[in-house]
Amino acid sequence: MSYSVGEVAGFAGVTVRTLHHYDEIGLLVPSGRSHAGHRRYGDTDLDRLQQILFYRELGFPLDEVAALLDDPEADPRAHLRRQHDLLTARIEKLQKMAAAVEHAMEARTMGINLTPEEKFEVFGDKDPEAHAEGAEQRWGGTEAYAESQRRAARYTKDDWKRMQAEVASWGERYDALMEAGEPAAGECAMDMAEEHRLHITRWFYACSYEMHRGLGEMYVADERFKEFYDSMRPGLAEHLKEAIAANATRHGG
Repeated sequence: MSYSVGEVAGFAGVTVRTLHHYDEIGLLVPSGRSHAGHRRYGDTDLDRLQQILFYRELGFPLDEVAALLDDPEADPRAHLRRQHDLLTARIEKLQKMAAAVEHAMEARTMGINLTPEEKFEVFGDKDPEAHAEGAEQRWGGTEAYAESQRRAARYTKDDWKRMQAEVASWGERYDALMEAGEPAAGECAMDMAEEHRLHITRWFYACSYEMHRGLGEMYVADERFKEFYDSMRPGLAEHLKEAIAANATRHGG
């Protein structure tokens, strides 16, 4: 089985001109020719091209690629091991770069374009970065976190004020609910838990019932979040966690 230069270019996602160049410099000389003298590539040629493209993707110049592939003592498996090691190192480097970008995004999340005075005006004595830091540590690589970053980066000072007003209103009503002795698994508490979930969905990311359960657990386990909710009313974090769980069960989540 052999393939034309056009077919190989299509398989490999390279140009015909690139294959002609590889032939001219002796890097990839097709193993056959048609009766009309056109290049024909066999399976062995395709294997070599795959190796060439691996090394090119990793940044190796063509002369070094040729030296590596034409080493008479090289084991084909050694090429794969080397490429695996190089790719793994590259992935680690890219992950570090991504983390640096996420860190820069975090710095813009909870207070984008706000002065220090405006941050206090919007958030009172709560530290907005404490929540951002906790979220980044847990979900920094998830799509939900990325979506929350994208949304938050677009919010204005008025948006943050409106969001804070919603949180304050919710906290006052939850305080009143607990004052009235409503159980965490009762209808009223579950409705408040659902409102809490929808607030997250509206402002940050699509919060499923399963994710909401995880948040409820975190509100008790993480002192920063526990302090935030218990500042509304002592014991609110634990009560909310149970209400979230009951609400998730109610909705089959």
